Amino acid sequence: MYRVKQLDISVDLGGFSQWLRSQGVPHRISEEGGFQVLWLEHSEHAEPVLEALERFLAEPGIRQAVEQQNHSPVFVAGRWQPSPRHAPLVLGIIVLGVLMAWFTGLGSNQLTANLLIVDPRVYDWGTIASRIDALAATLVSGQIWRLFTPDFLHFSWTHIIFNSVMLWFLGSQIEWFDGRGRLVSLFIVTSLLSNGLQYIVSGPFFGGLSGVVYGILGYCWLSQRSVPRFQFPPALVTFAVVWMVIGFTPLPEMLGLGRMANEAHLGGFVAGLAVAAILPPRKKRQA
Repeated sequence: MYRVKQLDISVDLGGFSQWLRSQGVPHRISEEGGFQVLWLEHSEHAEPVLEALERFLAEPGIRQAVEQQNHSPVFVAGRWQPSPRHAPLVLGIIVLGVLMAWFTGLGSNQLTANLLIVDPRVYDWGTIASRIDALAATLVSGQIWRLFTPDFLHFSWTHIIFNSVMLWFLGSQIEWFDGRGRLVSLFIVTSLLSNGLQYIVSGPFFGGLSGVVYGILGYCWLSQRSVPRFQFPPALVTFAVVWMVIGFTPLPEMLGLGRMANEAHLGGFVAGLAVAAILPPRKKRQA
């Protein structure tokens, strides 16, 4: 164990210790000569833990947030474990995606064309200019839903299972802590930017909730830096960004994974960051 901090015995570190356990940080707190000492099992945790401890001690809002998380009914033994009643909106989005995957035969039947951002049977989409004209004509005709229905198109069960798992894990936290209104706003913005960018670059044949998932991840990462409340491993963001960068290379196709909706991932991630930067975290979280 590594000795990293000595504090006065009067400082209550119970909540901080519980939060460290929820983050998977092995540690212990001992008493020595009227002081309490924080020990860490791994030295590489010292810098981020000390930074978090400094904020915990200096900012009452941080202490309140940690205390609320520690006593939240959706945290079991320090781990985020919501039930469907805690995030009904996220659950509804997942169910709708699964149903659409079923009814469209994973994008293989005629219903699929009615859910693409524009109907490729009606409009020319061979150039960027023609894609813009086709989208404008589609919206003028009242088919506004096509801006969002590509989110619910999936072309393999692996695709929708992965998106559903990520959406439940992160989206449920946003719905619980920041409210359904914030989640709806995030869904709309990320859908518009991710679907729009993907369409302009590659045409109408794309689908999936990946853009929304990337937007949610970007939102959680940036918003978490001002008010810690979400629970996810920091390596998840690194992995997602690296995977997004790899998607712009020929490697996925060389591995037989096909072409990824790279622009949707990028657009969604940027949109999530923008929402986090523009909309501050809610001061009062759901009880």
